[in-house]
Amino acid sequence: MKDGKITISDIANELGVSKTTVSRAISGKGRIGDDTKSRIMQYIEEHNYIPNVAAKSLAQQKTYSIAVVWPGDYNAVDLPFFQKCMFGINEITSDFGYDIIISIINGDNITSLKRIVDNHKVDGVILTRTMVDDIPAKYLKQSGLPFVVIGSTEDDDIVQIDNDHFDACREMTSILIAKGLKRLALLGGQSNHVITRTRYKGFVQGFKDNGLEPYDDLIYMDLDSDLKIETIINDILKKKIDGVICMDDNIAGKVLAICRANNIKIPQEMRVASFYNSSILENATPSVTSLNFNDRNLGAVAARSLLEIIDGRVVANQKLGNYEVILKESTK
Repeated sequence: MKDGKITISDIANELGVSKTTVSRAISGKGRIGDDTKSRIMQYIEEHNYIPNVAAKSLAQQKTYSIAVVWPGDYNAVDLPFFQKCMFGINEITSDFGYDIIISIINGDNITSLKRIVDNHKVDGVILTRTMVDDIPAKYLKQSGLPFVVIGSTEDDDIVQIDNDHFDACREMTSILIAKGLKRLALLGGQSNHVITRTRYKGFVQGFKDNGLEPYDDLIYMDLDSDLKIETIINDILKKKIDGVICMDDNIAGKVLAICRANNIKIPQEMRVASFYNSSILENATPSVTSLNFNDRNLGAVAARSLLEIIDGRVVANQKLGNYEVILKESTK
């Protein structure tokens, strides 16, 4: 017994059993009598035995680590989403004795992910973004390693955990239309992101639910610069729109800044809403109508699903409906 810590050998010697028997009692695997198991577990409880992680990993052929993959092109406004997801993931993994390795992927370069997988450093992977042509997901499918994605994909073989963005965007669009805002412009991000396409479909469905069709000339995608957004705002103001829906808080924040710089009054001259809220918009003036999602819970559900897959259980896709449409000053 070293430094007051007992080992499997100490337990075996004290109880007159083999180390294999002690390991079987701890892992719950293999044949062992109920009385023997009871004696071992009682001894462990009385002496506060904590299994060595490395030995436990070797015995069960597990690393007790998972990888969480972040896209390298995330920016400051994306960070709150990833942070909340990570808090949720950590809540679950820590309860089951798992550690987290973060892997950053830049574009289609998945070298870091491949190194982690090829060197058997993790038992599973959580992807935090889905793409239309999803290179990381394709690689993980070929590797055979358990993984889940936070987001949605058309590949039914991949376990998907996502907020119900389609229904949320549909509902918000429908509510704004019911308020009389029928000439709505839509400002979107990268069209190769699955979330962008999902939000667009929800926007269109909101119009259809009200017997209407969106105006094609008021839909703008792939907005990756302030200059593009400023040009579009000047353009849509001439078209006598009723309001603007931004696909995310990043675009909404830029729209608010451009409107302030050009003395465009919100909501008097232009109403603004966002399909996603974060700390970026919490202190905005005026307050912005937006969709609120529980991203911490999203991360927790994804982590729980991955650990179930690692344990050999069958896991179904989940669409989480815990969202809120928050109507605020910007659309009055």
